[in-house]
Amino acid sequence: MRVLLVNMPWSPIDLPSLALGILKRSVDERVPGAHADVLHANLEFTDWITARTPFTSADYEYYALSSYFLGCGDWVFSSALYDDPEWRVAEFAAAMSDKLRPSRLEKTLQLHRTVPRFVREAAERIVAAAPDVVGFTSTFQQNTAALAAAREIKRLAPHIVTVFGGANCDAEQGAAAHRNFPFVDHVIRGEGEAAFPALLTALRDGGTLDAVPGLCHRGPDGASVVNPMSTRPLPPAAILPPDYTGYFERLAASTARAWVEPKLVVEGARGCWWGEKHHCTFCGLNGSFMQFRSKSPDTFYEEIMELSRRHKILDMYVVDNILDMGYLTTVLPRIIDSGHDLRLHIEIKANMRRAQLRTLAEAGLIYVQPGIESLNSRVLGLMDKGVSGCQNVRMLRDGAETGLSVAWNYLHGFPGETDADYEPVIAQIPALEHLNPPVDRSARIAIERFSPYFDRPELGFSDLRPEKHYRFTYDLPEDELYDLAYVFEAPERGIGEDTANALSDALTEWKKYNVDSRLTHSDLGDRVVLVSRRRKFDWGVRELTEPLHLAAFRLLDQPHALTPLTRKLRDRLPGRDVEEPEVAALLDEWLALGLVFTDAGQYVHIAPAAVNEDLLRLYYMRHEHAAPAPRTPEPAGRA
Repeated sequence: MRVLLVNMPWSPIDLPSLALGILKRSVDERVPGAHADVLHANLEFTDWITARTPFTSADYEYYALSSYFLGCGDWVFSSALYDDPEWRVAEFAAAMSDKLRPSRLEKTLQLHRTVPRFVREAAERIVAAAPDVVGFTSTFQQNTAALAAAREIKRLAPHIVTVFGGANCDAEQGAAAHRNFPFVDHVIRGEGEAAFPALLTALRDGGTLDAVPGLCHRGPDGASVVNPMSTRPLPPAAILPPDYTGYFERLAASTARAWVEPKLVVEGARGCWWGEKHHCTFCGLNGSFMQFRSKSPDTFYEEIMELSRRHKILDMYVVDNILDMGYLTTVLPRIIDSGHDLRLHIEIKANMRRAQLRTLAEAGLIYVQPGIESLNSRVLGLMDKGVSGCQNVRMLRDGAETGLSVAWNYLHGFPGETDADYEPVIAQIPALEHLNPPVDRSARIAIERFSPYFDRPELGFSDLRPEKHYRFTYDLPEDELYDLAYVFEAPERGIGEDTANALSDALTEWKKYNVDSRLTHSDLGDRVVLVSRRRKFDWGVRELTEPLHLAAFRLLDQPHALTPLTRKLRDRLPGRDVEEPEVAALLDEWLALGLVFTDAGQYVHIAPAAVNEDLLRLYYMRHEHAAPAPRTPEPAGRA
């Protein structure tokens, strides 16, 4: 049995497909007599389109990720899906005229008219290879491109079996895709490592399909039959390492090689240990399976080392939604001792301590995504994040001190939030300009399938509709779009546009002035020397020498409220009469100087220790353009 696994646009071009790498190994090792190959159609498309039109790496990134909430990448391939180069052009142009620059709108319209030819040529190549089964992975904005290719393959060769899987096929989404697109023979909902080999075995042997968990298949009358999904996720021992055979060789021959530095994709864990206890209200990641499970430290370490040795790649993107904290004392020390100069990217929890962050940095984790999302404790409580605003600022400070590049986003639009939650943060942003700014301007939250906001209307969102772009991308009634969609529109909640715009403007200035801003401290025992270079503060060097000031600054390494801070100062300064008004006056002075951040009655100092920060900043800037954006379409990190 010959199986061809296809990775259509707009999959990232600097990363091999983890899903297809795992499925290739699953087929080759678990289905006797079967062999799987992978077609990197995203790279094929890059070469095809650059030979015909002006097209850049920035263009690809836009359609692959940046435009997710506008649906531009999926709409581009809707013309191929419906075999109509003018498919709903008027509706798209009317909806996007005030959202896209004229040049971007024109490029999108041009691509929309051009891509049907690519899909036809790709399908012809696939059919010529004579596979028995063609499997498509569909995540983010791959859906219409994959559907269009499957449609053309079935037109050219009806005997070829088409199978879909991936994040766009979870639960109701997969059932809707199978129900509405008859050229899709099978859809696997949920994890595919066991289900896909079981499907292939049944197809080869003529066995029953009813026992394959989560499978959508067709009955004798052609109607969609939907098997129940598994009630338990795969154990970590059943998750195979990926086989990336062919990706790096294909990238080396592609136009895209001049655009990106390739990275390996590795996986140590699935699910979210925080989400099992407190599911963040806006988060739709993990789909049907929130349960956290991780590979054994030995297994994960060996997979990392083997992939690095085999492909001679040191950059790695760890797709885990949250770091297994046990890896801090098992896997990461072994990486440090290995001598491999790995550069890893991973998602973490924002309340990690400095020593833990230092372990990450020493192991090569230069890029972390801690799921900060806000600097206000009350809003973080509405999210059920389990951290405070001061803890998040401490994370930014300690990340700068340990040399980690911290990627995060600022979200707003939560039911119950008020302008008063944002105004103090906006006022303090100039003091933070030396720390990593958010990746983008502030974004209003989207309502995602599988999130508590989607599942529990009592939290503040009801009468949801699929986002508008689904309506001019697919020729489906709204009830079917509701099952197919991942992102939904709802009445705006939370702060109004004036406060939202003020926040976004402040964040824009943070990004603009970050590179030239500096605040550090050197603790010399008898004094602390502070050095500042920030546009809103007119001092350059200050020294703290009074015992009260030294003790307070050191205690504010961690967030403290006024009363416990005063009590600890009394303990540290026996014989010194320390009262709250004096400490409060000192905190007010430090706020005016931009030395501390305050939120919800807590204070934390914001001056990283004076390591060679200028060199660290250069290192960060060198990697920032190459660092992968959050792998989820949500404008927020997850932890």
